[in-house]
Amino acid sequence: MTSNDPCDTGHCFLCRNCLPEWKGAIAAARQVLHYKKGQMIFREGMEVRGIYFIIKGGVKVHQSWAKDKEIVLRFSTAGDVLGHRGQGGSATYPVSATALEQTSVCFISAGFLETTIKTNPSFLFAMMQLYATELQKADWRMRSLALTPVKGRVAEALLTIREIFGSDDEGYVRIPITRLDIACYAGTTYEAVFRLMTEWIAEGLVSTSGKYIRINDDKKLNDLLNNP
Repeated sequence: MTSNDPCDTGHCFLCRNCLPEWKGAIAAARQVLHYKKGQMIFREGMEVRGIYFIIKGGVKVHQSWAKDKEIVLRFSTAGDVLGHRGQGGSATYPVSATALEQTSVCFISAGFLETTIKTNPSFLFAMMQLYATELQKADWRMRSLALTPVKGRVAEALLTIREIFGSDDEGYVRIPITRLDIACYAGTTYEAVFRLMTEWIAEGLVSTSGKYIRINDDKKLNDLLNNP
């Protein structure tokens, strides 16, 4: 669904890093798109059309790695960028992005993105920093997946998800997260996550309400991560 709803220019990665006089061009070129929970924003292998800036909502970025299996590369929320890995000469998106809740994004075409980069040095620099930061995080994630035991990886997943999406007034992670998504992010199986969550709920480390999760003991989860 498309609309012309205004975006939050104070938090939008695009508007925040462009020249003030360029915002009129952005307003004319952009599309605000709305996605329902579970709806795919773009699919791995789909032709690159442009880039997306999250206005509100929550998204998982994921990639297939075996038949009927996937790995969640990261979770994203308002202010984050989607689809940038498909830029730079690639004809297709190498990953997929799916809304975890009602999500709105600002979309600009690949052609307008190129013009924006050539016109706004600050935006180009911000994009370079974004890629560099993601490469550093990817290196750290590879090390974690290779060397950290399953308990530590699942603990890290819960702490990371809460950090990204925040908590409600009762302390639950603001959006629902399935055990399967936790498993796909932690690089383990659904069964392992189910078993650990059952164990941690019994010990009082976490609480659940449906698909909503609350961390009750940060210290013990951090200990599992840092002292495997």
